Amino acid sequence: MTAWFAILIPLLVMVFALGMERLETRLRSGTVREDEVEDFLERARPDEVKALFRQGIGGALQLFRLRNLGKRGGPRRTRDRA
Repeated sequence: MTAWFAILIPLLVMVFALGMERLETRLRSGTVREDEVEDFLERARPDEVKALFRQGIGGALQLFRLRNLGKRGGPRRTRDRA
C-alpha cells in the first residue's frame, strides 16, 4: 500500500502542476500590463474613459490602441474646409 502512495502522490502533484501551468498561461495572455494601464490613464480621451466604465479595461484599451495606431500609421488625409 505504501508503494502505491509513493508512486501515486508524485504523479498527482505533477498532473496538478501541469494543469496549473496551462491555466496560468491562459490567464497571462488575457491580462493587461501595468504600463498599458498607466499610459491609458495619463492620455485617455473622454470617449475612452466612457468605454472604460461601460466595457471595462479591455474595450477601453482597444479604443486607445486604435487611436494610437492612427497616429503612428502615417499622415492622415484631411479635407480642406472652404
